Amino acid sequence: MNVDLELTRRSSRQIGVPGSQDGEDLGDGQGDSMSKTLYMVIENFRNGDAVPVYRRFRDRGRLAPTGLSYVSSWVSDNLDCCYQLMETEDRALLDQWIENWTDIVEFEVHAVISSTEAAEKIAPRL
Repeated sequence: MNVDLELTRRSSRQIGVPGSQDGEDLGDGQGDSMSKTLYMVIENFRNGDAVPVYRRFRDRGRLAPTGLSYVSSWVSDNLDCCYQLMETEDRALLDQWIENWTDIVEFEVHAVISSTEAAEKIAPRL
């Protein structure tokens, strides 16, 4: 199944984040002088233990600074890691957010683009 996430072209939204409205619009970057970058954040829960992560999230929320937007996430079926899309104009905000979780999560971060954008980028070389 080919799933193309047109995430860099749509508004980021918080979904099910404590303290926010589901579907709360966090802005679409229209008219911003800087462009937002989408990041795939791979979170490996220390010792494969999701309990401390979910407990902190329940008690304190996402702990993301203003300007860093949650897009979506998926968790492995054995609950030992999370694949999360985050969006920001300022990479330093992502690092600031990560600092709030490094005691219980190990992070891997990749800037990503949609499959459609990748196809457009590679097309001249085909």
